[in-house]
Amino acid sequence: MLRKTIIFLAIASALSACGKHDKDPAKPDAANAQADAKQKDGKAVQLLVAPEDVLTVQSSALANGPVITGSVQPERKADLRAEVSAIVLQVLKENGDPVKKGDVLVKLDETSIRDSLMSAQEAQRAASQALDQSNRALERLKTLRASGMTSAQALDDAEVRRNSAQSELSAARARLVAAQQQVTRTVVRAPFDGIVSDRKVSPGDTAAIGKELLKVIDPTSMRFEGRVSADKIAAVKVGQPVFFRVNGYGEQKFTGIVKRIDPSANDITRQVEVLVGFSNEARPRVAGLYAEGRIDAELSDAITLPESAMVKAGDKTYAWKVKGGQLAKIDLTVGSRDPRTGNFEIKNGLASGDSVLRHPGSTLKDGQKVEMAAAARVASAAGTANSATNSAPQGK
Repeated sequence: MLRKTIIFLAIASALSACGKHDKDPAKPDAANAQADAKQKDGKAVQLLVAPEDVLTVQSSALANGPVITGSVQPERKADLRAEVSAIVLQVLKENGDPVKKGDVLVKLDETSIRDSLMSAQEAQRAASQALDQSNRALERLKTLRASGMTSAQALDDAEVRRNSAQSELSAARARLVAAQQQVTRTVVRAPFDGIVSDRKVSPGDTAAIGKELLKVIDPTSMRFEGRVSADKIAAVKVGQPVFFRVNGYGEQKFTGIVKRIDPSANDITRQVEVLVGFSNEARPRVAGLYAEGRIDAELSDAITLPESAMVKAGDKTYAWKVKGGQLAKIDLTVGSRDPRTGNFEIKNGLASGDSVLRHPGSTLKDGQKVEMAAAARVASAAGTANSATNSAPQGK
C-alpha cells in the first residue's frame, strides 16, 4: 500500500511540472507578439530629428553676372629710382618695414655733386659782384652825361654791360638751384606713409640715373584689379557689387564695388580690366595675391540650398525631404552657385516652404519614419503626467 502511494505522488509531481513548463513559455511569446504589433502599427520611432536639423527651403535673390579674375594691388605705390649717378652709401629700410612720409630710405654719395654746388655758389657770387660794378659804372656815366662830360655811346655801352651782368647773375642762380637739387636727390625719402615692399640695392652698388632702388606701397589702398571676358563686359556697370575670394585667405569672402572699366581690351587676351574698390575695411595686406569672384550684374529670385543639405551620388544630386512624418528622397536639378552665400540654385525638385534635412547622413532610407524631438518630448511629458495622475490616491 505504501509503494502505491509513493508511485501516485511521483506521477502527480511529473504532471504538475509538465503543466508549468507548458504555461510559462507563453509569456515571452506574447511580449514578442505585442512588440511585433507595435512595429507593424508604426508606433516605434525609427528617426528622431531636432528642429535645428531641419531646413526650410526659401526663395531668395540669386546673383548672376560675369566672372572676374585678377590680383589685389595697391592703388598707391611708388618705384623709387636714382635721379643722380652715384654710389649707394646706406639703405636704411628693409622689406616689410613701415615708413612715414619724408623718412630717409637710401643715401647716395654726394661728394662730386657737392663740388658742383660749391662751384655754382662761387659763380653766383662773382656774377652778383659784376652786376654791382656795372650798376655803379652806369650811375657814374649818367651823372657825367648830364653835365656833358661823356658821350651818349659810352652811356649805351655801360647799359649793355649792366644788362649782360644781370643775365649772368640769373644764369648763375639757375645753376645754383640745379646743383642744390642734385644734392637733395642723393637722399631718397618716402613719398607717403606705407611699407617697403621690394629693396633693390645694397650699400656699395653703383646707382645710375633711372636705376630702381626700392618700392613703397600703401597697404590701406588695396584694390582688386580684375579682368572680365570681352563678351561679358556689356553687363558690367560702374557701381555694381562684386563678391570674391582671395588666394591665401581661405573661405573668407570680400566685397567690393566696380570703380572703373577700361575703355579698351587687352590685345592678347581680349579681356577688359575692371578696377574694384573694397567696400569695407576688411582687405588683404599683401599685394599681388590672386583673386576670383563674380560681379552682381543682375539679381533674380530662385530656390537655393546650401551644399551641406545636398547629397551627391555619381551624376545625381538629391535631398532628404521631411513630409508627413516620413523621409522622401528627392532628386534635384542644380544650377549655378551664388558667390555671396555659397548656396546653389535648385531648378527642380523642391518648392518654397519644403522641409529638408540640413545635414543628412548615409544610413537614411526612403520612407523612413521621422518624429520631431520637440513633439516626442511633449508626448513623453504628457504620458508622465497622466501616469502620475492615475497613480495618485483617490479621495473618498
